[in-house]
Amino acid sequence: MRLGSGAFAASCVAIEVIGVAIFIRGFFPAPVRSSAGPEHGVETPAPEPMAGASSNWTKLPSPLFNKVVIVLIDALRDDFVFGSKGVKYMPYTTYLVEKGASHSFVAEAKPPTVTMPRIKALMTGSVPGFVDVIRNLNSPVLLEDNVIRQGKAAGKRMIFYGDETWLKLFPKHFVEYDGTTSFFVSDYIEVDNNVTRHLDKVLQRGDWDVLILHYLGLDHIGHISGPNSPLIGHKLSEMDSILMKIHTSLLSKERETLSPSLLVVCGDHGMSETGSHGASSTEEVSTPLILISSAFERKPGDVRHPKHVQQTDLAATLAIGLGVPIPKDSVGSLLFPVIEGRPMREQLRFLHLNTLQLSKLLQENIPSYEKDPGFEQFKMAERLHGNWVKLHLEENHSDILLGLGTKVLRQYLGALKTLSLSLSTQVAHYDIYSMAVGTVVVLEVLILFLLSTPHVLCRKAELDVPLLSPVFSLLFYMIFLVLSAIHVLVCTSSESSCYLCSLPWLAAGGVMVLVSVLLCAILSALIRMVIDGTLLKKRAAHPGSGWSEVDLLLLLGTVGHVLSLGASSFVEEEHQTWYFLVNTLCLALSQETCRSYFVGDDCEPQHYFQVEEQGCSDILASTLLDSTSYNTPEPVRTGKGASLSEAQGSCKWWTVLASPWLVLICCRLLRSLNQTGVQGAHRPDLSHWLTRGIIEARFVYVFVLGILFTGTKDLLKAQVIATDYKTRTIGLWEIHSGLVLLAALLLRPHNLPVLAFSLLIQTVMTKFIWKPLRHDAAEITVMHYWFGQAFFYFQGNSNNIATIDISAGFVGLDTYLEVPATFLTVFGTYVGPVLWASHLMHFLSSEASNGPALSRACFCYALIGSVPVATYIVLVTSLRYHLFIWSVFSPKLLYEGMHLLITAALCAVFTATDQTRHTRA
Repeated sequence: MRLGSGAFAASCVAIEVIGVAIFIRGFFPAPVRSSAGPEHGVETPAPEPMAGASSNWTKLPSPLFNKVVIVLIDALRDDFVFGSKGVKYMPYTTYLVEKGASHSFVAEAKPPTVTMPRIKALMTGSVPGFVDVIRNLNSPVLLEDNVIRQGKAAGKRMIFYGDETWLKLFPKHFVEYDGTTSFFVSDYIEVDNNVTRHLDKVLQRGDWDVLILHYLGLDHIGHISGPNSPLIGHKLSEMDSILMKIHTSLLSKERETLSPSLLVVCGDHGMSETGSHGASSTEEVSTPLILISSAFERKPGDVRHPKHVQQTDLAATLAIGLGVPIPKDSVGSLLFPVIEGRPMREQLRFLHLNTLQLSKLLQENIPSYEKDPGFEQFKMAERLHGNWVKLHLEENHSDILLGLGTKVLRQYLGALKTLSLSLSTQVAHYDIYSMAVGTVVVLEVLILFLLSTPHVLCRKAELDVPLLSPVFSLLFYMIFLVLSAIHVLVCTSSESSCYLCSLPWLAAGGVMVLVSVLLCAILSALIRMVIDGTLLKKRAAHPGSGWSEVDLLLLLGTVGHVLSLGASSFVEEEHQTWYFLVNTLCLALSQETCRSYFVGDDCEPQHYFQVEEQGCSDILASTLLDSTSYNTPEPVRTGKGASLSEAQGSCKWWTVLASPWLVLICCRLLRSLNQTGVQGAHRPDLSHWLTRGIIEARFVYVFVLGILFTGTKDLLKAQVIATDYKTRTIGLWEIHSGLVLLAALLLRPHNLPVLAFSLLIQTVMTKFIWKPLRHDAAEITVMHYWFGQAFFYFQGNSNNIATIDISAGFVGLDTYLEVPATFLTVFGTYVGPVLWASHLMHFLSSEASNGPALSRACFCYALIGSVPVATYIVLVTSLRYHLFIWSVFSPKLLYEGMHLLITAALCAVFTATDQTRHTRA
């Protein structure tokens, strides 16, 4: 079966997307979980340890607090409360922290620092999987054991107001609720007023046990204007007044009931210096946790500095405070200051329940749990606890009892710390089987790409793809039977669950067929290469097959970038790699132009493009023409085009010599526009100095849709009706213009120079580099890819999830719409690669040659995008136990997966556009 190289590349990338999806599903499995499912009733707690007899304390102690109010302020950084901003804007909260009846902590949130995983961590006490960053856009029902479920089972009446993510995670758990949309980041006023308007009515009532308030305004301000915005101070003052209202109301109720209440003030995650979140910087993972209650008596002069704890510790603390069982999956430790004022027997009882729960979780997830230091400490503490209970029941109140109780306390606290650490580091069991299958699929596709490269670049841009012969060969059936046997063996003998094993047999069989077909295709291609070896040697001896300095730079630069992905520092600062490569490319192009101008090059290979000679007066006009219209194709010139030395008298060639340096200057200016990565992210950027309106944005959307519709219509017209070449070129330019207009709308105002410089560089490179120097389609494709990647980072992006600008998804929207918001966010993030790929398609299609330039460009673009993905999944598999696997390598894996998906979509567009040429021919 004969396929164009573009169609072949698009098909291969689509298959590669499937392989990467399988790999990611195995790489991000569920974290450690208890084997016991959540029951609907309140379970019987473990009895109190007793030496030589049965205990008389088999029930949970009474709740510590009559009412609990949880105020979760989204994106509340620890320094917003404990730093200078807290002193200035939150005086009441600062007074409670420094002198009031409270305990303060700095709670560390594990990445990903986005809302939904953090709510799960707060309520379940478990460490959510990294893949939850994807589920954050549409939260599923939380099936794990959690404090909310335990509270409902115990008959607690719970009320919620705020982020509707809670309602998706805990449906039908609240007796009263009102949700607000969390993703419409342009609103930071009404989103909080919708919560506060219920307060007066609820606080006056006494028919509830738990009140949860989730305020979103602070997070939205961060996304809009960053942590140093003047709006931050106003929002913190608003939150301080709300906390004062809640606290004073609880104190007045306590005078009536004579029972203490608990006010919890916390953040789900912090806020980076750019105002976003999602990664693992100190500003993003450090959140305040303040527990306020009249039960926490403070003596005069008692100074309590905030202690560092884990965010997962809150679930166990809330469970004890409400008198409900600790969630089974919790890896957190009870915050001991909460119970240190209780009698010794209650303290030991609470600590025993917590360590027992952690030890059970350890036994279910670690085979060699008996050798764990925390488990050994727990068993020792339990024996000592039994001895203490025996002495206590004998009414022995001597100093021996006090000393033994103190020793048991220290033993329990040590066991809690060690057990929690062991379970937290055992975050997840990798699904090695799914990872292996995904890796095999990706590597098979990459091998097919590499084996097909000589046919695409050295011959016609068509491939004879063997599909029927491998499928009906004996080798295919043998491979399929072997893979099926391996699948059955793995799924029947594996102790842990595998994603592929949970699939229906038809779907799993389809994966095995895909792997078998790809392997047979590889073998067929290898055999054909051996048969055609003589012809390939003759082709290699062709004079036009030499490698220029630019070719070597493009090859070595691409390979060097791929190899650099194995180091965490290079992943964190990947933008520096692309800046270096683009700058080096400009210098190489400058050397090439100088050599062609001053020395001449009689050994230039055959190229498709020609040189247009024009004087100085025509330069500006031609540049503007390239920026606003299309290139009218000229008849194909046979033989070599004119060299630079043939037009030394023309003023244009001085512009040609200066153009690489102009591009270099533009790139240097763009580097200073947005500081990204890790080392330089704190450096100041240009301020955001423009605003947008919803109505104006919607007008732009209408124009964009109209332009895209017109361009698509022209492309379809050129494909269906035998027309001139001009129609297709106009259609492609209209689509490119529509994408540019959409990018101008979605980019932050201070990023508009990025778009302007991108268009300028495209024009300069088109007029003065690619055409005069007559680079071929492969070279031009790699250059477009490099510049697209560089502009991805010029825009301020990085391999850090926190740099994703979700505000782009809400331009022109007055409510949250999932599909449009997701599309706009993705496009706003990958503006650079998409626009450069769009320009590549327009540039190659507008040239005079009717050769297979688009098809070859599609193949090269797919190949250069596939190599990093295939290499990186091998690297990340070998580095899965690296210290920075979750903070550095895992986010990069998600970026690579999304980039491959976008590459597949671009290749499909390339292929569809290239069909116009073949149809007309």
